[in-house]
Order: sequence, then structure tokens, then C-alpha cells
Amino acid sequence: MNSRVRAQVVIVGGGPVGMLLAAELGDYGVGTVVLEARASVSERPKASVLHARALQGLARRGYFGELVPRAATATGVTEAPFRFAGIPGLSLTVPASEPGPLLKRPQAELERLFEQRARAAGVRVLREHRVTEVGQDRDGVRVLAEGPAGPVECTARYLVGADGGRSTVRELAGLLSQAYPATTSGLAGLVTLEDEDDLPSGWHRTPRGWIVARDIPGAGTHVKTLDCSRAHPERHLPPTARELGAELARIAGKEIAFSRPRWLSRFSDFAQLARSYRHGRVFLAGDAAHMHFPVGALGLSTGVQDALNLGWKLAFVVRGLAGDDLLDTYDTERRPAARSVIDNTRAQLALMRSGPEIDALQALFAGLVAADGGSRHLSDLVSGQGMVLPARTRHASPWEGRFLQNMSLHTREGRADVIGLLRAGRPLLLLFGEAGGRYAGQARDWAQAVSTVHVEPTDRIPYDALLVRPDGYVAWASAPGGDRLEDALELYFGARRARAEQRLAVTGAGAFS
Repeated sequence: MNSRVRAQVVIVGGGPVGMLLAAELGDYGVGTVVLEARASVSERPKASVLHARALQGLARRGYFGELVPRAATATGVTEAPFRFAGIPGLSLTVPASEPGPLLKRPQAELERLFEQRARAAGVRVLREHRVTEVGQDRDGVRVLAEGPAGPVECTARYLVGADGGRSTVRELAGLLSQAYPATTSGLAGLVTLEDEDDLPSGWHRTPRGWIVARDIPGAGTHVKTLDCSRAHPERHLPPTARELGAELARIAGKEIAFSRPRWLSRFSDFAQLARSYRHGRVFLAGDAAHMHFPVGALGLSTGVQDALNLGWKLAFVVRGLAGDDLLDTYDTERRPAARSVIDNTRAQLALMRSGPEIDALQALFAGLVAADGGSRHLSDLVSGQGMVLPARTRHASPWEGRFLQNMSLHTREGRADVIGLLRAGRPLLLLFGEAGGRYAGQARDWAQAVSTVHVEPTDRIPYDALLVRPDGYVAWASAPGGDRLEDALELYFGARRARAEQRLAVTGAGAFS
């Protein structure tokens, strides 16, 4: 007999994206269950970098508060060196009022952090549960899984597949992807070098390919090899230590002795992008939705932003604070972002190939990378800070879809900053001075969903009022000739009459209490 579990949202996949999404939903008071096939967090070296926009979004949800500058009035930028296609010289820059340009943390540590917050918020995490069946109808979803104690049947309103590149949810739900076949062959593994001088940490390019080495204190050296000339003919076979040693020697042109090989794996430039992130009540996030060539450490940050985008939208719909059509914006906002990442990494791979013409292109591009400090185009592309969301209102202001930078604001309750005001997970209606105060009455019927904050005018914001989403993006601004505030609120959170009824009908804990 099946064990039955009921929830409002079921998440399949307990990696960093799935656990972050679960933590978000739990914070909003949404009944959430996570089904994860692994018994515990994997210590395998994986992604270890969060880029600026992902880190900024996490800070606005209460993570890594220790990295937020105490003085939100700080001006200028903070910089960190980075390689584009293995080419040094790029500086990633962020406003000095934000957390730094990037954060280096092992993926396993992030998974544990997100899981801890999810469990603390009441999320139920079922490990060693492998999904075998997925179904949906107009009322909800049904997920069957095999667990240690036998079959489990989960029913919920919505299902999110965050179960990796070989997503079971994507396959069972019938979501199609656009795929880019592999043209390269890569190996990775954690080893102990017999002589560390044989392979110093860093990027190494030869006419035969690339080797990247990274020391992990107390664990060894994580090595990656890349052959850009061909895809491995049997890339689905598990690699061996002998194969890794031979590939290191071939590319380096010398033997590199090592011992204790572990966590061996293959990778390539195989890429895929789901044709839709939504199919009825089923959604995809993280690697289940998009995969790309692993250069630039972009995958983890892209998945984190998926979770931060989808989390508040699912919560608002489940809680009755927004209509189901809000969930359609997850696909229209996040798929273009993933497409940009795929294009970005494919362009980097083109620069990493070998040949006389590529050598000339690399030399030219090295100069462009070094000169990017003035335009910050590449920096914003890599860090995600160049992303502007598509406008939803008919007569959008120039600020709609932009990310609101952290800054100090003088409210009626005293000094505050954007990060602190967004930490509760509610949209913000910022009203600046007497001119902005006239919008307060217009938002009254949406008070259950939106927090109104009166602040003193600032020359950094050229509007009387701003509506800011929980993920930090501007949803509306009081631009001349633009849409009315009521139109934007109705677009996001439902009609005025429905809002008035829901003020008494909606109850719950979490971010709305």
C-alpha cells in the first residue's frame, strides 16, 4: 500500500536549486515536500562560485548578510579578477553598496545551508526517494516515488523538477528541449599530486588542449582536462584513473604523477535548453531546464536566480495573492537568461579552441577583455548584472525590469536600505515625499500583498513612486505617460475587487505574518 503525502508544492531534486526553492516556499508558509534520490549531500567537487546578481538576490532574502556593506551609502565599485575563455584581465565589478562581485563556496556547503533553512521553515525533505511517475490534471499533480520504506504517492497543486540535467521530471512530464551536440571531451577528478610543481594551480593551455588545476585545502587538487578537437566517442562510459593520467600527460606533454583519484567524471560542451519552463502545473529549474559548457562558473548562479524568480511567484499564487498567469512570467523571464548563458559559454569555447586563426583572435580578444573596465559589458554579462527583465505594463518606464541597487533610504521609521526592506519577501511600494504619498490610497486594496514604505526623496531615483518585486526587480515606476499604479498592481496581484475579498480570506504564517 502506498504511503500518501499531501503538499501544496512538490520539488523533485534536493541540490542547491531545489533546496533554495524549498526554503523560499517554506519561508512564505507554503506546504512543501522535497523528493531527493541521494541519501545525503554529495561532497563531490562541483560548482563553487556565485556571481554578483545571484549573490545580490540571496542577500535580499536574508542570506550572506555578513557580506553586505554596513554603509549602504557607499559609492564606487568593488572589483575582482576573472578569466573570460581562460583569458586573464577581466575585472568583475559591482556597486560598493552590494555584496562583493563573487562568492566562492563549495556547492555542498550551499546545499546544507539551504536545506537547513528549508527544514527550519517546515519543509519536509524525503531522501532516497526516486520518482517513477508524474501526472497532472486541472486540479493538481500526482508524483509516485520509491523510497526506503516502499512506494510513496505525493499530491500537490504544483510540481517543480530541479533534478539535474538528466531530469526525470522533464522526461516524464514530456517537456522537450533544444539540444546542442557535444564537440569537445573533458575529464575531471580530485587527485593528490606526487609533485605539486608538476601542475601549479591555474589555467594551462597547450596546442593539445587545456588543463585547469585548483587546490582544495585538505582534500587534494581538482583537475580538469579539455580536448577541443572532438567529442569522446563513448562519453557515457565512466572514466578511469588511467584515462585521466593519459590525458593529463598528452595535453601537458609530460607525465603528471598522482595518487588517490576520486570523483572522476566526464564533461563536454553538450548544451540544452527546455523549450518551455512550464507545462501546466509542472515547472523546471536549474540544470533540468538548462545545461551549458561549464566555463565561467555560470551554472550555479543561473539556477539560484531560477529559484529566486519562481519562489515568490509560486508562493503568491498558492496563497491566493496573485493569479495563475503570474507563473507564466517565470518562463518569459528566465529562459532568455539561460539562452544568454548558453550563447556566452559557446562563444568562450570558440575562443578556447586551437589553430593559427584562433591564436590571433585570442590575442585580439585579450585586448578587449583588458579594456572592458570602461564599458563593463563583459563584467555585467558574466555576473548577470546586465539582465533587464521584459516589461509587463503597456507603457513601461525606463526603469521597469531593472534591478534596484542597494542604497540607504530615510523612512518614517528611520534609516533602512533596499536589502533590509526586501528581506521579508514582500513587494515594496516606495513612496518618495509628499508627491509619492498620493499613491498610498491607490494601493490600499492590495495591502495584503504589498508593503508600502514612505521615504524621503533621493536624487538617485527620478520617480515619485516605485513598485519593487521581492526578487529586487522594478515592476513599475511613476513615469509621466506610464501606466497607473492600479494597473500594475492588478497585473501582478489581481483585480481590486478580488483583492478586497482576499484580505479577509487569506491567512498563514511565514513572510506574510
